Amino acid sequence: MNKPTSSPVSSGHPEQEGLTPHLVMVIAAACGLIVANLYYAQPLAGPISAALGMSASQAGLIVTMTQMGYCLGLLLIVPLADLLENRSLIVWMTRLVMLALLVLPFSSHPVPFLLAIGLVGLLSVAVQILVPFAAHLAPEAIRGRVVGNVMSGLMMGIMLARPVSSFVAQFFSWQTIFLLSAGVMLALSIVLQRVLPQRVPITQSSYRDLLLSMVYLLTHTPVLQRRAFYHACMFGAFSLFWTVTPLLLAGAPYLFSQGKIALFAFVGVAGAIAAPIAGRIADKGWTWPASLAAMGIASLAFLSTWLFQQPGLFVLALCIAGVAIDFGVTANLVLGQRALYVLAPEHRARLNGLYMAIFFLGGAAGSALGAWTYAHGGWIWASTLGAALPALAFLVCLTEKRT
Repeated sequence: MNKPTSSPVSSGHPEQEGLTPHLVMVIAAACGLIVANLYYAQPLAGPISAALGMSASQAGLIVTMTQMGYCLGLLLIVPLADLLENRSLIVWMTRLVMLALLVLPFSSHPVPFLLAIGLVGLLSVAVQILVPFAAHLAPEAIRGRVVGNVMSGLMMGIMLARPVSSFVAQFFSWQTIFLLSAGVMLALSIVLQRVLPQRVPITQSSYRDLLLSMVYLLTHTPVLQRRAFYHACMFGAFSLFWTVTPLLLAGAPYLFSQGKIALFAFVGVAGAIAAPIAGRIADKGWTWPASLAAMGIASLAFLSTWLFQQPGLFVLALCIAGVAIDFGVTANLVLGQRALYVLAPEHRARLNGLYMAIFFLGGAAGSALGAWTYAHGGWIWASTLGAALPALAFLVCLTEKRT
């Protein structure tokens, strides 16, 4: 098995001198705008599948293709950030995702649409090059804070994408959101070309060696193994909550319209405040207790909804639980990334890609299992599973040996 190797081509990190609050803000906004492309189609799967002549059972392929593309990108494209100049790679991926987005509104057949949305997922992994890029630019003392600020932008993009696409489709058409996003990607590529500093990786390996080294990193990096497992459980709970609650609220006795469900989805935005808080906590060396707190908050949030039976109070409890779950998941994500980013800088993109790919699979499993448990046992079954996933991470985290 190939062990990761690197050879420095320069000394020092002069590009850190150019890291300004404005640049951090630009990177955070870019992460949010790019990652939103993964989620625009989720609430629109019904009208999109109808327009393309797909059956109701095939509508799930729209989300599945996006997820598959993203996972492939994490494993096959993100490692290139340890090999190629980062600014050019990010800019060109942003331009290519623009082209893939332009195919979507003009597709009249399922095959080109599904291929294009798979490419959207594949190319949107540019965000997972931007995050370690920001970590590389940041001095060690404030690295957690910088990563937290960038991740708050990314989480805002995730949480706002679904309600925004629902509102746009309600007033215009499902095609509109993809046209708007394509324009945003073009403008963003121009901005990133101008403001991002160049970063040439110090790794001197072939692409094949980089891919093989990911197996070595996964099997020989205990921090990666633990943090990926923790967040696979947490992101599984997150995906379960946001998959099941629209189904729950659309049914009796709530009968929420698409617009009301979109408004409900906005409550999760409040959870994004956890990112900069978690970054500062990690910089102080409190990662372990903060991780346990994040897992406990997420688990208890699901269980707290059992205390309310009256519809109005139950919906209010769901809103509070949504904020708490998003807060816990966002905090744990940043804590995990901070733990990985103190490792070898030349492996940072590959470590981040592995971390994201593993917990993204956990999210896909949580979404699928959440829909199944809700169909067979209602909210009680679904919320029990939702509470169990962070609780499992909590128990495993208790076994962690700390220095």
